Amino acid sequence: MELNGSSVLLTGATGGIGHAIARALRAEGASLLLTGRRTDVLEPLAAEVGGTATAVDLSDRAAVEALIEQAGDVDVLVANAALPASGDALSFSVDEIDRALEVNLRAPIIMSRVLGERMAARGRGHIVLISSLSGKSGQAASSIYSATKFGLRGFGQGLRGDLAPRGVGVSVVFPGFIRDAGMFHESGAKLPKGVGTSTPEQVAAGVLKAIRQDKGEVDVAPVGIRAGTAFAQLAPTTSAKVAKLMGGDKVAQQLASGQAGKR
Repeated sequence: MELNGSSVLLTGATGGIGHAIARALRAEGASLLLTGRRTDVLEPLAAEVGGTATAVDLSDRAAVEALIEQAGDVDVLVANAALPASGDALSFSVDEIDRALEVNLRAPIIMSRVLGERMAARGRGHIVLISSLSGKSGQAASSIYSATKFGLRGFGQGLRGDLAPRGVGVSVVFPGFIRDAGMFHESGAKLPKGVGTSTPEQVAAGVLKAIRQDKGEVDVAPVGIRAGTAFAQLAPTTSAKVAKLMGGDKVAQQLASGQAGKR
């Protein structure tokens, strides 16, 4: 799909990954509606890329409905917003689980449903759902987060089949560990030696590739991480044992500790 002249709704624009996606889309000639919870971060970015900023809490269903109406006949939806939800499942309150489900899964589904119908009526559009490699392989201390990201993958695969005959593309993007910005970076967790990371700009490039080439799925991670994820899908029990031997439990604990205040 051609992005030049297209209108884009980008959620989760206040984070570093959202910034990179916004700048990449603007460089392609798209006009942007940027959302997030912090106007002090959104407004400078909107000024930089010539877009519009609107503060939205995606855990508020009425706010999601209002955002959909504001977006109108947008050409592209990039659902990037997500809450960190690392940690032992038993450490989560019911309210924290509900909030993760609302922001990470329900909001993207509802926005895709309504905006996708409008795109289908015009026979043109694209929806990008930002998942995670945790949406392909669930490990210890990732159950809640993985549930939301697995959900996005399944929804995206099915929605792609529903909307393709109507001229609308659907893509799911799967970042691995991202350095310099995002949940992993902000948690302060340290990866075992040899485990690679990617940049926010590489995630943005993955989003552009998904839209331009109408890719169903795009992974954004070094080869070793992608291979490990593929192995985990084939042999989850063995993979979990290997991850533990490599220090995966320690990383998971660091992620959970670093993200606990942001649930």
